[in-house]
Amino acid sequence: MKAPSIFPTLLDATRALGLRAWQTGPLFRKAFRSAADAVQEVLRAEVQKGNAKLVADFLIDKAAPAAKALLLERMSVRLLARLGLRGALASNVVGWILPFVVEKIVRAVLKTEAAARLQQHPTVTNVRRTLDELTNRLRRAVLPDFGSRAEVLEHDLPELPAPAAPTAEAP
Repeated sequence: MKAPSIFPTLLDATRALGLRAWQTGPLFRKAFRSAADAVQEVLRAEVQKGNAKLVADFLIDKAAPAAKALLLERMSVRLLARLGLRGALASNVVGWILPFVVEKIVRAVLKTEAAARLQQHPTVTNVRRTLDELTNRLRRAVLPDFGSRAEVLEHDLPELPAPAAPTAEAP
């Protein structure tokens, strides 16, 4: 009995899918870092404009819905510019990564004593100090060995196999 020819094709497809799934980790970390940087830039710009109270309320999740919408819109525009993607793909990436990053930032603030500091005294100094702490926390969350300067080099990543050309078999 002849073995079906689907098994080698299925094995090759599984191997290629495993390699692609393995490579999504660095891509996710890159998107997360870009989103975190975009969020930080927008919040720092608002502090520079004199809206420290608005940023403090946003960080402790007590901002007005209109203010949240405005800040999130600015963050999404900044992230779209950073990612360099176009069209629906860019909108989709921003749509799933930005809420994730903002949620991580708000949780990080609420877990620390920074929330109490921001509620009592939302000064420019306190807000800037909190944003610096958040930057370090997010870097440690994304790159657990931050500070060791360990990196994955481009030539260390395995190359994906080229898709095999379909073979035509006679029935």
